[in-house]
Amino acid sequence: MKKLLAIVAAALAFSLAPLSAFSAADPAAFKDPQDHTRILMGKVFNRQDEPLQKAVVYLKNTKSLAVKTYITDSDGGYHFPALSPNVDYEVYAEYNGARSDTKTQRLR
Repeated sequence: MKKLLAIVAAALAFSLAPLSAFSAADPAAFKDPQDHTRILMGKVFNRQDEPLQKAVVYLKNTKSLAVKTYITDSDGGYHFPALSPNVDYEVYAEYNGARSDTKTQRLR
């Protein structure tokens, strides 16, 4: 399969500030202090570093093997809220038959 995509991910703990490249709002500010779930968010780009709208991002829980998907917004952004802090996740994107490399995100 063609490698045409680059996927950028940032794992954010509830106590960490987000990267400004991903979000203007701090998702940590809206979370309950007792909520110990995590958020994974990032952007999908093409080889020319242009954000890709309507790319499909796949997030696989390596423990349960459950897969969640997200269709990127107009700036290539995606987010997966309420992720377990005790599980590793694999994330990759697809767009028009091209697939990014798979990245493993440890959210601990």
